[in-house]
Amino acid sequence: QVQLVESGGGLVQAGGSLRLSCAASKRTLSTYAMGWLRQAPGKEREFVAAITRSDYDTKYGDSVKGRFTISRDNTKDAVTLQMSNLKPEDTAVYYCAAAMNIERLPMGAAAFWGQGTQVNVSS
Repeated sequence: QVQLVESGGGLVQAGGSLRLSCAASKRTLSTYAMGWLRQAPGKEREFVAAITRSDYDTKYGDSVKGRFTISRDNTKDAVTLQMSNLKPEDTAVYYCAAAMNIERLPMGAAAFWGQGTQVNVSS
């Protein structure tokens, strides 16, 4: 069992930036493709970004392309989501997720999930 813990959420004005981090309870993060999904109140969970185990490929949801960047450091068992030019519609709970391959993450088919971190973007 892998426990994922997100951090870095908060309140930011539109146009601002935030950096989310995800850490694992065990030194096994390099085993998994990692990603971020989000869920706004009253809406379905939405794919945000994903990265392969060895950092050779990334995927992004259409609504965040060009504004968000996912990266990982397997030596630190950490994954980061750098969010720029934030918009009010980015307001959501952001979840870190781990899956055996990157293709599962856009479908929300993760093996492990974090508890989420709240991001609020004011207009």
